Parts: sequence; structure tokens; C-alpha cells
Amino acid sequence: MTWTPNRRAVLGGLAAAALAPEIALARRWGRYDTILRGGTVFDGLGAAPIEGDVGIAGGRIAAIGNLGGARAALEIDARGQAVAPGFINMLSWATESLIEDGRSQGDIRQGVTLEVMGEGSSMGPLNAEMKARALREQGDIKYPIGWTSLADYLGFLERKGVSCNVASFIGAGTLRVHEVGYDDVRATPDQIARMQALVRAEMRAGALGIGSSLIYAPDNFANTDELVMLASAAALHGGSYISHIRNESDHYFEALDELISIGRRSGARVQMYHMKPSGRQNWDKADGALARMETARQAGIDVTANVYTYTAAATGLDASMPLWVQQGGRDKWIERLKDPEIRARVIAEMRGVPQGWDNTYRNAGGPENVLLLGFDNPALKPLSGKTLAEVAEMRSASPEDTMIDLVIEDGSRVDTAYFTMSEDNLKKNIAWRWTMFGSDAASMANEGKFLLRHTHPRAYGTFARLLGRYVRDQQVIGLAEAIRRLTSLPAKQLGIRGRGRLAPGYAADVVVFDPARIADHATFAKPHQYATGVSEVLVNGTAVLRGGEHTGATPGKFVRGPGWRGR
Repeated sequence: MTWTPNRRAVLGGLAAAALAPEIALARRWGRYDTILRGGTVFDGLGAAPIEGDVGIAGGRIAAIGNLGGARAALEIDARGQAVAPGFINMLSWATESLIEDGRSQGDIRQGVTLEVMGEGSSMGPLNAEMKARALREQGDIKYPIGWTSLADYLGFLERKGVSCNVASFIGAGTLRVHEVGYDDVRATPDQIARMQALVRAEMRAGALGIGSSLIYAPDNFANTDELVMLASAAALHGGSYISHIRNESDHYFEALDELISIGRRSGARVQMYHMKPSGRQNWDKADGALARMETARQAGIDVTANVYTYTAAATGLDASMPLWVQQGGRDKWIERLKDPEIRARVIAEMRGVPQGWDNTYRNAGGPENVLLLGFDNPALKPLSGKTLAEVAEMRSASPEDTMIDLVIEDGSRVDTAYFTMSEDNLKKNIAWRWTMFGSDAASMANEGKFLLRHTHPRAYGTFARLLGRYVRDQQVIGLAEAIRRLTSLPAKQLGIRGRGRLAPGYAADVVVFDPARIADHATFAKPHQYATGVSEVLVNGTAVLRGGEHTGATPGKFVRGPGWRGR
């Protein structure tokens, strides 16, 4: 049989008929809710594209191929453009930005239709003390906390109205704070049992698994056994374990071995957040890390990774200070920094070789490679966009003293970018076929409260930069492969069904973009600039971007993970 586009469409309709009555009716009568006409259609699996149409009915893909005389309420001319499944942001910090502005402009304009949250901390489960602390520590974006569980929070976003779909891991740090607190102590068997019970409840309610961020307090205070027990509880419900590993510099290999060990012992799929050897002295470890992961995969451990498409990390000044001083949470951290003896000890450790922690300031190589991005204190906001070297000179202080003073004066960790990575290693990591992509940032808008602080340009450009700089211009990977890494591969790793592909019956999360024009424009000097080249985005069959402009529609849903009991 010759597989013409028309036969693909007919077969799609027949397959879809068994899945949803509205799809069968659309095929029978040739009337769809939406038809995207004449695009270059990528299925998300990495196969060569076909030229054809995509028909949508009832929020799902109904048929793909030559739809001939079929009609739709909305017809979109996709000629000369790529048509692909909506992109999945594997590391999103849109937790608060979507509360402030549900349009998710920074990511929607790049084709992102699913935001995956939960790196170490998550918006639930919470207890009363955690809620009170979170309210005290809110920055520019203020909001009431009316939820308790992670599922409650994700449901709140859906009810409030968001343009993108949302999903989340359970933060290992959040679980630890809930049951153990902020101190560097071993969890007792009873505390672990209670954490596992929380995991089981959140997994049944739709969480994706466990997310940890082991360079920070209090996540770092958990040992490997504790993490294995949490990951095992998630794995029983099909969940995975995803981690900012314990060390990205001098002990990169050891930290990666811990990740792989957690996968082996728990049976969970495991993934490394923003894979990178950090610091010039560690750049030669990239090949060895990739080899370790390949060996693990051959041994049956499902290990993958994600990256953002920049050579600067963004975190806070806490990543430059020893973990012992941060025990007890932010208030106690700042209180200790005010003690002259403790301050002197902290500075000595910041200048020395780190013992048991990962000093991101040291990895940057100097204060000129540290960029201050955001402050809560209005008096400090003019320092946004300046390097640590510049601010230290302004204050006639050492870089270490300046960092401590800024944390005390701002009452926060202070948003900071660190230039620690190699462009060559970034390309190697992009080329690995098991690498996915995440912005590690909020989904912002170039208006309102978002303009009160700088941000890393990855908040506006991660995905467009992949498709423009690394796919089109430098040809690190091909377009079909890049789309696979943005769609079906993450959906499979997350255990999400019915998304990540253009196939009959799948949710109609669709992006239309021009491969010749897609580009990022955000820079460190001017970060609040939207990417261009994406013309149309549909989420659950509803157009949220038309002709490159946001429609204001908010059809996003809480996308539930593999353990959801309502499936």
C-alpha cells in the first residue's frame, strides 16, 4: 500500500473514531473545529515530516494528511511553516509568574504548551508554618495561599485560568521541610514514612514524581538512602526522579553516580536537571559524564538529562555560601551573617576549596562573571544588571563582603547569574540523544511587575535559541530530532499519556513556526524581549497565539502524572 497523505488522514480518522465520538463525527462530516492547512507536519517522534493538513475536533487531533474539502470554524494557513506538537518545558519556575499573569507570554511565544515545575521545592504539600513562611518571603508578586497539597495548587491554576498546561514534581526539599525542618539532621524512620505517605497521596492526585535540588539547603541535608526511599514511593505509581545533582564541579562524577544509583535502587526513571560541568577546571568532564550515562542506560537504568541553551547559570547568592550557615531557613541564615565571627568564617570558606558543598562563585572564576539580576528591596533594584565586581567597587568592599551585605540588606537570596559553562560542552550535551530542554525560569511578560527586576534571558529565549542558533544555524542536531526532544521524549519520560505527538486522539497542543525565522532576542542587558518566529499556538485545541500575538485565551489544564487514580 502507498501511504499518501490522504490515506494517512483516512486511517487517522478510523483510529480516532474508537477514541472519541466528536473525532468520528468530524471525520464523517468533514467538519472540524480547526484545520491547519498545508504545513510541514512533524509527528514528534523524530520521523521525516509530511506536507499536509491537521484537523482538530473536541480539543484533540482528529486527522492528519490531505483534508481536501473539509471545513472548520477556524482555518489556519500553515504553508511554509513547521507544524509540531506543543513543546514541553522540562524545568519551569512559572510557579508564581502564572499566578501574576496566566498568559505565560514568554514561553507561549516560543511554542511551550506545558510547564513542568518542582525542582527541589514545590507549591505543596504545605503545612501551616510553611504557608506562613512563604507569605513572609514573597517578593514582588504577592498572593494568598489557599491551597495545601500540590494537586490543590495545580487545580487552582487551572481554575484561575492559564494559557499553558501545568504539571509538577513533588519537591524533595518541600517534603523534608514538611516533616523534618530546615536543619542538617538525618530523617527518622517515622519522618521518612510520613514523607512517603505524602508522596503516595500526591502521586495518586497527579504528581509526576520526586524533584530534588541537592546543592541547596535543606535538600542537601538528605542522604542517598532518604532520596531512594522517596523515589521508590513515587516509582510504585509510575513516577520518576529528577535532580539538580549534589555537585556540578569538582565532584561532578560522584554526584552523577549518586543519581544513577538512585535510579538503580529505586527502579525510577531518573533525569539530571541542567546537565553541565561547572567551572573551567571541570570542563573536561563532559565526555566522561555522557559516557557514564550511556553505560547506565545499557545496564537498564533509564537516565536522561535536560539543559538550557546558555552558558550562564542563574540562581542566588546562597549558592556561593556554605550550607551550614543556611540551616534553619532564610531568617536564621541572615541572622547568622550579621554575627562578625560567623561572617569571618563564612568569608574564609567562600575563598577556600569547598568541603561538602558546591561554591558557584568559585566556579564562575571571579566577580566579573557574576551578574546581579533581582532584588526585593526597592533601594537595591538599581543594582540589577550590574556585575558583582562593579557593585563591590562601588562599595569599596571585597566581593565576599558585598555578597553578604546584599543578602542582609535585601532579605533574600538575591537573584544572580553565574557564567560557569563551556559553549563546546553545551553543544555536546545538546547532541546527546537523551537530552531534553528546560528554561529553569519563570514564564514572564515584558510588562507590569516583571519589569521590576532583571532576569536571565533564558526566561524568554531557551526554546527559540535551540531551534534558531543550535538547530538551524549551527546544525548541532536536526529539526525533527529537536522536536522529538521537545515533545514525545519528555512526555514519555514524565509518564504522560496522550500528549507530545501529533497523532489522532492526542491532545491538540500544537505549535506553528517558521524554522528560517525563529530566533531569541533577550540578552543579559535587555532580557525582557520576546522571541519571534512562532505564529500559532493551540493548547487543548484553543488558539492562544494567532499571527504571533496572544489571544488572551486560557485553556490550560492540570496535566496529571502516571499515578493519577482518576485515569
